[in-house]
Amino acid sequence: MRIAVVSPFVDRRHGTERALAELLERLARDQQCEIHLYAQRVENLSMDRSGSVPARGAGAIVWHKVPAFPGPHLLQFLAWLALNSFCRRWDRWVHGIRCDLVLSPGINCLNADVVIVHVLFHRLTELAREESSESATPGFLRAIHRRTYYAFLTALEKRIYSNPRVSIAAVSQRTASLLEKYFGRHDVRVIPNGVDTVQFSPAMRLARRDRARALRQFHETDFVFLVIGNDWRNKGLPAILEAMQKLSSTPARLLVVGNDSSTPFRAMAENLGIHDRCVWEPPTADILDAYAAADIYVSPSREDSFGMPVAEAMACGLPVITSKFAGVSSLIDDGIDGFVLPDPHDVESLAKLIRMLYEKPELRSRMGQAAAKIILEWTWERNAGAIWQLLQEASAKKPSS
Repeated sequence: MRIAVVSPFVDRRHGTERALAELLERLARDQQCEIHLYAQRVENLSMDRSGSVPARGAGAIVWHKVPAFPGPHLLQFLAWLALNSFCRRWDRWVHGIRCDLVLSPGINCLNADVVIVHVLFHRLTELAREESSESATPGFLRAIHRRTYYAFLTALEKRIYSNPRVSIAAVSQRTASLLEKYFGRHDVRVIPNGVDTVQFSPAMRLARRDRARALRQFHETDFVFLVIGNDWRNKGLPAILEAMQKLSSTPARLLVVGNDSSTPFRAMAENLGIHDRCVWEPPTADILDAYAAADIYVSPSREDSFGMPVAEAMACGLPVITSKFAGVSSLIDDGIDGFVLPDPHDVESLAKLIRMLYEKPELRSRMGQAAAKIILEWTWERNAGAIWQLLQEASAKKPSS
């Protein structure tokens, strides 16, 4: 099967893009698909080559570089929609590249046959309204741009996801339920993300623990909890910081990893008197090093379609705390292989869970072992196999052109 895949970028430093990289490599290797990837940037992906007249063949991944357009997010995205469509049409007309299906992780083009939904802007728009009522209003121009950008994205979601000809996969049951709520889609296939259990395992984490902690100047007696993400407010960082203040009698340290503006959160940590106990880091492809430095993983998400760092932390044998608003929570047996908070804003309950895990090392060990064991079932091969079946079904029902 020849598949056109449309995504602005692919790397292994972001959740959606990492999931796409894992999928594409397995579709090419295991199903011998010919993948034509239309993207502006690609990192850490096994490919044949890049060029205007690409090589072809079963099992190949070929990158067609789409030009990037500078400017505000809205203009960038509008340009992306136009340019990736133009590049695909050009390759069809000039180079004769006719693909069987168009696959998109989200709303990246108007003519996708199969969409894998990792995030819903309808839900993020609701959260943005709640946030604006809780905090200071941003600058006028910024607020106008943000509202316009989100309005455009939600309109695009409605157009694409309401189309019954588009086959949809959701990364969690929660996301599937939201697709039904917003767009009346009752036919969504739930296909959870996977975990690379060779890269992420208790043995790999423990082998790097001493070096990872020394690099960040963590002492052996420090109790380190970790949160990873590129939207720290949505990942529950404010609640984590408030909970940390309540743990002043413990040697608690916080490691925050992600690509977000740290300024407001540093200010919050300063006001709470815990700034010197926090470490802030940008994302890196070698994310195992962050897990190796931690004792537990904490992310009481306000909304998260899946929550890949939670799954990776579990694979590493770390106890995890998340919320019921993270898609991954439906795969966790609360109190056995992780903790699931009913309310992500419940700072008191969050602090109690962290304190309990600190005071009971045997609970940490037992929960970490249970988490690592259950994660062995969540493989990328299982994920790719389920998506491959969906692709075959979509191809079978697609009219011949």
